[in-house]
Amino acid sequence: MFDLLLRQARLVDETVTDIAIKDGKIAQMGITEGQATKTVDLAGKHYVSAGWIDAHVHCYPRSPIYHDQPDIIGIATGVTTVIDAGSTGADDIDDFYTLTREAVTDVYALLNISRVGLIAQNELADMNNINAEALQQAVKRHPDFIVGLKARMSSSVVGDNGIAPLTRAKALQQENGNLPLMVHIGNNPPDLDEIAERLSAGDIITHCYNGKPNRILTPAGELRASITRAIARGVRLDVGHGSASLSFAVAKQAIGLGILPHTISSDIYCRNRINGPVYSLAKVMSKFLALGMTLPQVIACVTEHAADGLRLRRKGRLAAGYDADLTIFDLRRQLVLFRDAENDSLQADQLLTPLAAIRAGRGYMTEQGSAEHVFDL
Repeated sequence: MFDLLLRQARLVDETVTDIAIKDGKIAQMGITEGQATKTVDLAGKHYVSAGWIDAHVHCYPRSPIYHDQPDIIGIATGVTTVIDAGSTGADDIDDFYTLTREAVTDVYALLNISRVGLIAQNELADMNNINAEALQQAVKRHPDFIVGLKARMSSSVVGDNGIAPLTRAKALQQENGNLPLMVHIGNNPPDLDEIAERLSAGDIITHCYNGKPNRILTPAGELRASITRAIARGVRLDVGHGSASLSFAVAKQAIGLGILPHTISSDIYCRNRINGPVYSLAKVMSKFLALGMTLPQVIACVTEHAADGLRLRRKGRLAAGYDADLTIFDLRRQLVLFRDAENDSLQADQLLTPLAAIRAGRGYMTEQGSAEHVFDL
């Protein structure tokens, strides 16, 4: 007896199958004759993927700068897992952990290498904020919550310290089990070449398609040699749209060169959720469909690629034994005008619309799905 059986779920490869769930896990994929406490027939009309993972958000509710509620940016929009990217450092990580235990959305953290976190924009301007002992103890207290480290390497953050905070971040990474390190890039100094040359396999460059002078493309529109070498070493590219970090022009040029993101993330918080240009992870994903990526490529960026990059071992795939985190969505044909962080526009004719999410085997309608009463979950 299964807890939930999704009949005729449409996968992104356009096959149709059944998905059986029991005890918060995917029990079986494929046509099954088993019985279930609840059965939902999707009739091959609605897509189902592994639960969407937003690998860069800001959802520490008490952050004075970038804050939001996990379930507002998560489960309500079809996102089953969010990773807060450095809102808190060692000083506030315990509070962040406690505040998010009641969320339906699965919440993880990238620990800011500055112990004070994002209480101000210049958290790495004072090198004394980088405390190895405090960071190590935080990682030991929350080994299942802290999935990596975050270092923001732009001029407004590091002040006069240049590349020094990243050098410290790499040392801290090695001292703490070689956790994934996400590095924010923005205005220089430090120069992107300095940053890229210090990164190693598994490190993540976020805001990879920003339109600032310190971007991944040369003035001639070619990929910087340092980024080419970094990707060859296994460095990963993350979108991190945010309020100031996605340029359609840069993304289109890079994708045209074959430089696709490993992960598509929103860098969402209350202000850019309400006022744009982000709004939701689904909107960001839809922008990349409009930029030329295929549906399977986009979905992989918020499922298996995100899970692999952050070592979320039982997430990101539709397979027996994996967490029963799923997103049910439609790809709707409609005209929509998107805007990037540069206020440039992009005309599109399709929109990803999340209808429901299943988190640890329990179903939740999204805002859109609840409004339309598409099916009873």
